[in-house]
Amino acid sequence: MRRRFLKSRFSLGIVIVCLMGLLSSLGWYLSGNKKNHTAPGRQEVPQQSVELCSGCREITDQVNRLYAQTLEKKEDKSKIFSKNHTATGRQEVPQQVADLCSGCREIIDKVNRLYAQTWEKKEDKYKKFRSELSSKCQGFEKAIITQANTVVGSKIVYDGERKSLVQVTPEMFNTFPKEHPFPNKTWETCAVVGNGGILSDSGCGKMIDSAQFVIRCNLPPLNNGYQDHVGVKTDLVTANPSILFEKYGALMGRRRPFIESLRSYGNSLLLLPTFSYRSNTPVSLRAFYSIEDFGSPTRAISFNPQYLQKLDVFWRSKGLRAVRLSSGLMVASLALELCSNVHLFGFWPFSNHPHGLRTLKNHYYDDIQTKKKFHAMPLEFELLLQLHTEGVLRLHLDDCVPGEVNLMGSTGGDGPPL
Repeated sequence: MRRRFLKSRFSLGIVIVCLMGLLSSLGWYLSGNKKNHTAPGRQEVPQQSVELCSGCREITDQVNRLYAQTLEKKEDKSKIFSKNHTATGRQEVPQQVADLCSGCREIIDKVNRLYAQTWEKKEDKYKKFRSELSSKCQGFEKAIITQANTVVGSKIVYDGERKSLVQVTPEMFNTFPKEHPFPNKTWETCAVVGNGGILSDSGCGKMIDSAQFVIRCNLPPLNNGYQDHVGVKTDLVTANPSILFEKYGALMGRRRPFIESLRSYGNSLLLLPTFSYRSNTPVSLRAFYSIEDFGSPTRAISFNPQYLQKLDVFWRSKGLRAVRLSSGLMVASLALELCSNVHLFGFWPFSNHPHGLRTLKNHYYDDIQTKKKFHAMPLEFELLLQLHTEGVLRLHLDDCVPGEVNLMGSTGGDGPPL
């Protein structure tokens, strides 16, 4: 009797345990369905699922981990973005920028440190530098070939080919201006306009045009909307013979397109490196004759190779090592002798903007790269930046402020540099 009672109790216990297990399973199933359907509608992967495809657990877990990391990175980037846009509107360099040009971080950091200070012209530094430049290069008298400094029968040595020379013929002599084309005085303000992509959408056109004397490089386009950012006023413009070869067929055929392109520059001086290389001479003389034949108001003049040789020695003494100086540095040097206040625009040889880091084209009108082995643009910029720091000249490396359009009398103390 006792044995039968124990057996009944045991069977009842088994039934109770089974019922509890079944209830627990049902509760887990119901709570699991509620948990897996989250508020945004994204369903998490349950610990066990009979219908889960073969091998899906590993790839699903990996996707979830990557998704979580992506959200964290987006939050971090938004924090960096909000931090870098400071109260002044000037963006600092973030810790990581994927497309930041090689070597740009150091120079951009340096520029931002310098530009945090108000630029002011240092008259004593300017006079000292100008005196040194004038005594060694004599730009006023020697920068341009004239009938006064280069007579018939004299021999001109090419500054780019020191072993080559050309004898001045009467026909060649007649292409030289009788006297130095610059007045025997200094202009109050000069704007030297490079072609760097930093001028794109800068709004600096009116400020550039406010200068008394404006120098431009390599026949740049001024129309089609560019005038708002680079201006139109031109007193002197250089022309690299490579442009005459590539764009105008070395002036061997039709010359009208070349003459029509000069209309943008009015009655400006067209400065040619006629005697830098032997190949430059014939095409430069054809440019002179084209201007004369078509009655263009533009006046062609030639760099004196003696001046360019002295200029090369001068900048080498400052630490510059390059196969050849850029035309921008040549005319900036000339401006430092001709002008009391020199303003440089478009002199930024890097592919990221210093105040915003946006990607820039090489030129404001195209993205054709310069010959890096020929010119040392970054080194030239370092030297010009040093002169800016010393108050000798002023580098403009930011967009121009609407309403602040006059360079006349801009000698310093007028707010942060542009």
